[in-house]
Amino acid sequence: MTPGMRSASPVTDRQVRFAHLLRHGVLSGAVAGLSAALVLWLVVEPVVRRALAVEEARDQHGHAHEELVSRGQQILGGLLTASVVGVLFGVVFAVVFARTRHRLPGRSEQGRALVLAAMGFAVVVLLPAVTVPANPPAVGDPATVARRTLLYVLTILVGLLVVGLLLEVDRRLGERVRRPAVRRTLVVLLAAAAVVVVLAAMPAPDPIPADVPADLVWDFRLASLAQLAVMWGVLGLGFGLLVDRETSAPREPVPG
Repeated sequence: MTPGMRSASPVTDRQVRFAHLLRHGVLSGAVAGLSAALVLWLVVEPVVRRALAVEEARDQHGHAHEELVSRGQQILGGLLTASVVGVLFGVVFAVVFARTRHRLPGRSEQGRALVLAAMGFAVVVLLPAVTVPANPPAVGDPATVARRTLLYVLTILVGLLVVGLLLEVDRRLGERVRRPAVRRTLVVLLAAAAVVVVLAAMPAPDPIPADVPADLVWDFRLASLAQLAVMWGVLGLGFGLLVDRETSAPREPVPG
């Protein structure tokens, strides 16, 4: 093998391995999206129907609003959207995993994938759910949609910034603190303080109308969290299994 061929081999190998990660991300994301669509159909949709019944009860004069899209089309669109979103998140997950796998805690690729999935769920789902909680159709002022969307995006960006800072702090503490338990405790305390600051800085959510039962609102929020938790959990588990299987498989020796 010529020297030129030897210098090109590592680059090709890195490209192939990254392509494998993308393939794993697409596959696991597709399964995660389908799982989220199933939860949407079985868990979220019944709560949405209860909220729509509240909206219909508000029309005391019988002036029904003409539906531009039927409820069946809305459900089908939601299921397809959940599936597509799963694939997109799978691709992003694979890219982030490829860039941060060496800094993620865990003794295996599946452990690192689960840690990354937990971080993604916390930043993209849990933190916005606390600052800008999801509401069923009968709740929420249409005039505040733009403000709530902006707060949602801002919360995710702040969460990503906090995660980046925590990873950097953990790296620096690893160079100075020899006991892992002490280092993890300091990182957790710093993360809790950052979350408190973010929550204190966010404005109060929209008030709940008097005709909307409190259990309906909480059922919808819990169902929404369950749907996204299933998506992130399946994504982390599936991606980790695929990567673990590939890394544990015996490789053919490369001819010198």
